[in-house]
Amino acid sequence: MARTAPGVRLLPNAITVLALCSGLSAVMFALRGQPNAAIAATAVAALLDGLDGRLARLLDATSKIGAELDSLSDNVSFGVAPALTLYVWGLHDTPNYGWVVALVFAVCMTLRLARFNTLLVDPDQPPFAKEFFVGVPAPAAALLALMPLMAALQFGDGWWSSEPAVAAWMLACAGLAISRVPTLSLKTIKVSPRAVAPLLVLVGVLAAAVIVYPLGALILAMAVYLGHVPYAIYRHRWLARHPEAWDVPPKERRAIRRQHGRRLAVRPALRGRVAAGAFRRVRLSRGGGRGARKDDSSK
Repeated sequence: MARTAPGVRLLPNAITVLALCSGLSAVMFALRGQPNAAIAATAVAALLDGLDGRLARLLDATSKIGAELDSLSDNVSFGVAPALTLYVWGLHDTPNYGWVVALVFAVCMTLRLARFNTLLVDPDQPPFAKEFFVGVPAPAAALLALMPLMAALQFGDGWWSSEPAVAAWMLACAGLAISRVPTLSLKTIKVSPRAVAPLLVLVGVLAAAVIVYPLGALILAMAVYLGHVPYAIYRHRWLARHPEAWDVPPKERRAIRRQHGRRLAVRPALRGRVAAGAFRRVRLSRGGGRGARKDDSSK
């Protein structure tokens, strides 16, 4: 079996370091009064964070130091950096109150990453657990927390840019990060060959939207992400109730779901047909049916 070259094994860790630098640069941009650049740096850090793990697995370059480096980078890029960015922008007028909110957000991101690391080695998880994250992932939580800043830059100041609204939103995002709410993991989503071309077209449209309307596209993307949470909860509960679907491909899983739905839909109609048949038999036995009258006339 061929071993991966040392230089190639270094590539995922280099991407992780770039994500860390991008996250810290967001703080620098916020301190300089450049909120657009701060949001862009956080988004770039989230994109790089999604690439380093996949690249490490693809190149068979996973390592313990890479996993630890990734967690530390995420803690800075998606915990410390967004908290400081939002504090500098919208919470500095009441330093004590705003700083407490920033600290709570950063601490919750740290706890979320620590729990993620422990769940990676949990042997008691059901097989379908790999399809979900426990809580909102740190990159998504960081971008969600920045939505008031995005809205203020896109639409101007409003209730969403007031200190109570920003503080409440940050605490809500922190709560989602450390919650037990299931969210879908993109790593396990499979795309059929027929959907590849439309998906690539959609990627091109999204890229154009990000270039032309970057803040609007990010706000829309975060809103769609929030909208998927109820579906993720439903899917997680459905899988928990159907162990027979845990290890089957998506096509067979959809067949199980349709079959289950047909059973639920057929039972009331079936009871109605049985009741109607029983009623007709009672009428026939009492001579009240048309068949009984016909038999009587033939005697």
